[in-house]
Amino acid sequence: MDILVNNAGIQHVSPIEEFPEAKWRQIIDLMLTAPFLLSQAAWPSMRENGWGRIVNIASVHAQVASPGKSAYISAKHGMIGLTKTAALEGGAQGITANAICPAYVKTPLVDNQIADQAKLHGMEEQEVIEQIMLKNAAIKRLIEPGEVAELVAYLASDAAGAVTGASWNIDLGWTAQ
Repeated sequence: MDILVNNAGIQHVSPIEEFPEAKWRQIIDLMLTAPFLLSQAAWPSMRENGWGRIVNIASVHAQVASPGKSAYISAKHGMIGLTKTAALEGGAQGITANAICPAYVKTPLVDNQIADQAKLHGMEEQEVIEQIMLKNAAIKRLIEPGEVAELVAYLASDAAGAVTGASWNIDLGWTAQ
């Protein structure tokens, strides 16, 4: 049984005209090139076994854009394309590929973003959560890591054997608009 979960994220916020090329390359390499290479490395074993699951953790930003996050959003949009391609290429071999697109999850990355945004905007951290991060969300709370993990477990199971090429939003209703 082969299961690959591609889950990596870093972020740098600045406008396109000021975005450092080295930071762009770092983000694309970590969040798009690495999942491709890992999928490629796992593929022969999955094909040989006639069974494999690839779960790519994308982001709500794989579905929608926000200013100042060009590399992050480009990588996450690319992750959806990679997921769909892997699904089409792997289906006949028993390999499924799906993406999960969460909004803000309570992680150290998000904690750092909250602190950075609070400094940038001269706001309290709770105001950043409410007025910036959850502004477009129907459900006004951050996502717990376990909620994402439960969907990963399902997509990695035999029960999801007919599910491939899909993007699963856990976005608090952000993309329902």
